[in-house]
Amino acid sequence: MDALVDTAWLAREMAGEGTGARPRATSGESEGGDAAPLRIVDVRWYLDPARRGRDAFRAGHIPGALFLDIEEDLSAPGGGRGRPVGRHPWPSEAQVAEVMGRAGIGPGVRVVAYDDVSGAVAARLWYLLRAHGHEQAAVLDGGITRWQAEGRPLETGDKTVKPAVFQGRLRSGFVVDKDEMVATHRGRLVLDARVGERYLGESEPIDPRAGHLPGARNAPWTQNLTTGAVPVFLPARALRQRYETLGALREEPVVYCGSGVNACHDLLALHLAGLRGALYAGSWSEWSSDPSLPAATGEEDAGRSVR
Repeated sequence: MDALVDTAWLAREMAGEGTGARPRATSGESEGGDAAPLRIVDVRWYLDPARRGRDAFRAGHIPGALFLDIEEDLSAPGGGRGRPVGRHPWPSEAQVAEVMGRAGIGPGVRVVAYDDVSGAVAARLWYLLRAHGHEQAAVLDGGITRWQAEGRPLETGDKTVKPAVFQGRLRSGFVVDKDEMVATHRGRLVLDARVGERYLGESEPIDPRAGHLPGARNAPWTQNLTTGAVPVFLPARALRQRYETLGALREEPVVYCGSGVNACHDLLALHLAGLRGALYAGSWSEWSSDPSLPAATGEEDAGRSVR
């Protein structure tokens, strides 16, 4: 399964038409055939505390999908604005095993994650699974926004699934912690996936300080997408050209964002372009919470000079 799938592919798979399998139950369980089971996961999340992804899921979701919460399921406890570990700390192997097992994600299960922001949240689940060795994971290109725009059906209510045993372990080279970033950020390619005004330090509506890691270059996740009412990922060739300009063909980058969620969109784009990167999981929310660490503002040139 590709790392990025479209709505037509998903509809065919749900109907059992994509691989010769028999039709699947709406819970996502396989009813037979040779294809691996398919698990569809809604990971909608909103920065606005008045909006809840679970409420959006219950109001209408892709048939057969279940819901995982970014904060409760895909982040370690103890996160929050201004806290030393940042807003969405990387979860432990034990937490990942418990959450994925409860979601029915085990060996051989294919996972398609979606959101309503062109993959900016769904990519966190994709990267989390890949980082733990579960390769059969993808993001739905255009998410539920595209699904609805095409007039495809929705379901309401909650879902229950048969638990599984998730056996993944965190693989080396996928996640970088704060200590490693402190020691190495000045001598490596670091990409900041946040929007330009936050990178430049012109505004900071969320985290304790404005600016970026000294030497980091700006690579806003939004620039991985087409323009229009329903943005989707750019073609692989265009993504490769973008990241070549940023230096990712010469050196594998470390990518961060506000809290380690949107950065995974850049990591997915790198993957689609045939490249690799690693995630600084704590990201700016962790870095900016430590007053002993430096912050830069303004642009950084290709030589990663600090301003």
